[in-house]
Amino acid sequence: MKYLCIAGPTAAGKTAAALAVAEALAPTRPVEIVSVDSALVYRGMDIGTAKPSAEELRRVPHHLIDILDPSEAYSAARFVGDAQRLIEEINARGHLPLLVGGTMLYFKALFEGLDAMPAADRAVRAALNAKSAAEGPYALYEELQRVDPATAARLPAGDSQRIQRALEVFRVSGKPMSEHHTLKTPALPHAPLIALEPQDRVWLHERIERRFRRMLTDGLLREVRALRSRRELEADMPSMRCVGYRQVWQALDNGTLDTVAERGIAATRQLAKRQLTWLRSMPERRIVACDAPDATAQVVATVRNLLEVPHGAA
Repeated sequence: MKYLCIAGPTAAGKTAAALAVAEALAPTRPVEIVSVDSALVYRGMDIGTAKPSAEELRRVPHHLIDILDPSEAYSAARFVGDAQRLIEEINARGHLPLLVGGTMLYFKALFEGLDAMPAADRAVRAALNAKSAAEGPYALYEELQRVDPATAARLPAGDSQRIQRALEVFRVSGKPMSEHHTLKTPALPHAPLIALEPQDRVWLHERIERRFRRMLTDGLLREVRALRSRRELEADMPSMRCVGYRQVWQALDNGTLDTVAERGIAATRQLAKRQLTWLRSMPERRIVACDAPDATAQVVATVRNLLEVPHGAA
């Protein structure tokens, strides 16, 4: 078996489960964790991403954490290339790659291949932003209807981020996004995926609220202020669009810090809802109830069964 995966919504306990698996298997097959998270790649974004602590990072080797400056962009295509390389390198050491995270697009790209898309272009994006500001929020959607009606038909008119990306693809490549969807990069063979999913959504909502409020107590505002002080960082960059960071940035812009907790919690709950929707589209997953008292032990037992590791081996 080349690799294993643990996925789940934000605040489901993925880090704790991954560390428990790594420590349980250490005597027979050392584990290295590969992060599947579009926010953990960024340096200086620690509190709002719930990044593993320095002590947790020391306990087990981790990859794809703190590899980029927030001014840089990361993509699903780059993740697939990085993950494929790391899986081969970790296997060559005789270790087990354990892919862990909640960026479901990355898992999907790894399993199913990726639509061949041109890279992001900041100049084109700036021009689209300028058009939207000058002509109104629906000007970009109207342009998309003209140049790529197939993509426009499947996107809500208010989905500004995806509409902008579709227009960026058209302007950079000269072809509509709907044509790019016919080309795929090679995928890796499917690996077992353990999905941490709550039986009771209220349990997850309460964990999300407690965690976001703790982030604020731990200094999330200070962290975002430090990022905002860097002139090269802008609110529309991928790093600053991460859930939590976007809401705090907007609150600092608008002077609405009194409601930032509620808006950050609501946005994080929406993220968890989207993550669970993605997971439900993966029928081969092995579900572990993350709100069960023994959820971590269940994940370890599931991994043992997949690897046929005797319980007395660790």
